[in-house]
Amino acid sequence: MIKMYMSSNKELIETDTITDGVWINMVNPSLKEVNKIANELNIDPDFINAALDEEERSRIEFDNETNNFLIVVDTPCISKDRESNIYETLPIAIIYTDKVIITVSLNETLVLDPFIKNRVKTFFTYKRSRFLLQILYKNASLYLYFLKRIDKQSTLIENELHKSLKNKELIQLLTLEKSLVYFSTSLKSNELVMEKLLRYDFIKKYEEDKELLEDTIIENKQAIEMSKIYSDILAGTMDTFASIISNNLNIVMKVLTSITIIMAIPNIISSFFGMNVPIPFENSPLAFLWIILGSIGICILVTKIMSKKNMF
Repeated sequence: MIKMYMSSNKELIETDTITDGVWINMVNPSLKEVNKIANELNIDPDFINAALDEEERSRIEFDNETNNFLIVVDTPCISKDRESNIYETLPIAIIYTDKVIITVSLNETLVLDPFIKNRVKTFFTYKRSRFLLQILYKNASLYLYFLKRIDKQSTLIENELHKSLKNKELIQLLTLEKSLVYFSTSLKSNELVMEKLLRYDFIKKYEEDKELLEDTIIENKQAIEMSKIYSDILAGTMDTFASIISNNLNIVMKVLTSITIIMAIPNIISSFFGMNVPIPFENSPLAFLWIILGSIGICILVTKIMSKKNMF
């Protein structure tokens, strides 16, 4: 899918014509669409295909022949399964040319929604350098937003674990921990890209653009720290609850073992008096009653002894 936008009188309008200052947004484009844009704008098709690989790493690539350059960064996304939300990262490619700016992604991304809905101040499609940096800034902010959601979700799951200690909640915590690992890895890769942008003049940057890029790097560093902190907290929480579950299992097994020992006493006594040999009380009409009372008395005595030994 290809959509093209143009800023006009502080509004964002959709257009069908490729002109200077147009923003071309490509979402999971077909091979025909890739070749069409590549031919019309003299762009290497590999630049466009870069974001269509889920495992594509964050990087900057420059084409000396056309003076186009490619920026690939990881952006956070959310998917759902039957149990909970899954937080992942997907690459998004930003292709910077002399005339237009192109964004390519495998799926629709939340980072571009504010631009499509024209909710970003000082956003104009023809200000390509600033638009590029604004995308990077929104991307770092989106990571912070998702990290706060993960923290809130982990707190809710932790509260549920206090009540139930079921496998479902532990699996959800494990999923969140994996998400934090993905986020941390992607954020570190994105940081290298932005620091490279700051050091080299890949794009023409005005003073305000430099400040925006520095703010973006700060936001990204904050997201890295938050993901590390949340990951450590989550790992500690999972270890604690794993210990609690193991301890509860030991307590249950100890109680069941104690009950088994107590229940074995009447069984031993009844087996003794059930043998086909001369035994005490064999001629007494109250033998059965004495045997029952004796079994109960021994069970009570053993129970008191085990209670004193904290075996219950």
